[in-house]
Amino acid sequence: MDRILTRLAAARREGRPFGITSVCSAHSLVLRAAIRRAVHDGGPVLIEATCNQVNHLGGYTGMRPEDFIRFAERIGAEEGLDRAQMIFGGDHLGPNPWRKKGPEAALEQAELMVEAYVRAGFGKIHLDASMGCAGDPAVLDDRTIAERAAGLAEISERTAKAIGAPPPLYILGTEVPAPGGADHALEELRPTAPEAARATIAIHREIFSRAGLEEAFSRVIAFVVQPGVEFGSENVIGYRPELASELTALLDEEPQFVFEAHSTDYQTRDALTRLVQDGFPILKVGPGLTFALREAAYALDMIASEMVAGYGDRPLAAAMEALMLAAPGDWQAHYHGDETALRLQRHYSYSDRIRYYWKRPEAGKAFERLLGALRGKTIPGTLLRQYLPQLSAAEVGDPETILIAAVDRVLADYQSACGTAP
Repeated sequence: MDRILTRLAAARREGRPFGITSVCSAHSLVLRAAIRRAVHDGGPVLIEATCNQVNHLGGYTGMRPEDFIRFAERIGAEEGLDRAQMIFGGDHLGPNPWRKKGPEAALEQAELMVEAYVRAGFGKIHLDASMGCAGDPAVLDDRTIAERAAGLAEISERTAKAIGAPPPLYILGTEVPAPGGADHALEELRPTAPEAARATIAIHREIFSRAGLEEAFSRVIAFVVQPGVEFGSENVIGYRPELASELTALLDEEPQFVFEAHSTDYQTRDALTRLVQDGFPILKVGPGLTFALREAAYALDMIASEMVAGYGDRPLAAAMEALMLAAPGDWQAHYHGDETALRLQRHYSYSDRIRYYWKRPEAGKAFERLLGALRGKTIPGTLLRQYLPQLSAAEVGDPETILIAAVDRVLADYQSACGTAP
């Protein structure tokens, strides 16, 4: 299945571009929706874990790389997906989780993380050493970033060889703003300047060559740049092809590569389609999927409040509010405004930082209570129309079916944009 990834650049050159959706989530229902769609469409599924989410120390999910793969494989087996159809990627692998430490200590942890990802079976490795660590300049220069990335690539290569694994495919570079969405309202966003992208590619090629990593560099399939798409807490910057035309023309000079588009969440189907056609065939999406899941879960919370005696008044939303207030570390620095604005952002922000809380025991208990309240019950059509008017007749069923359908509605836009591999 990794051949799908290595065909992206050639397909663009041949005038037959196709894409692949990169599902960046550790939520079981999101992964189930993505895997179920892969079974239905007969194509691969690319599932990615981020450095903060999953690492050798557990990350915020409590999962190490091998745990994450077993977790996704178990869902795949339950859904009848051939394991060969599953591609696993590591996203932003670098010092970011430990950037409050000095560079030496942070990079030591990053090396252990990269080794753990490769040992676990992740075949698509995004090396991102762009984050400054304690004592670093505010903005790292391209040479330092490339040297640190090359050091991580060396660990990756050595690990794959030691365990007899297929050599990894690499993604290099990073996008601006930082991953996960901007923490302020956005008015305009310019794509990466062509000369900046050209310089990034050149310095990585030079540094990898000096380090004796030419073979690893030959397996770099994409660079991450900013195509001019992003989402803030309350707004979305849509893709404007005319602003990215000079950037995408660079791919004609560098036929080995395509670009990987991060933060494509909430883009329209037409915008996603243009991104694929223009040279951004790897479409990463995460918060947009968990936002759709939360949206449907809160609708079901209101439905259960209306029709299930003793359920209470939106107890799921109340439990999440209490949890986020008790442990504000995952949202407090990202949301701004008065108390009303903060409350609305905690629950309804496009940044969807509520996603960091779903795996906590209190959230799990409230979520299971919601599902248990509605299992085996028929929701009146009029009530569905009130709270889930977008639901089709085929998507009506048990609460899990409704939640998966909400996520799949987003995935359908991505699948349409990506098309079919030739």
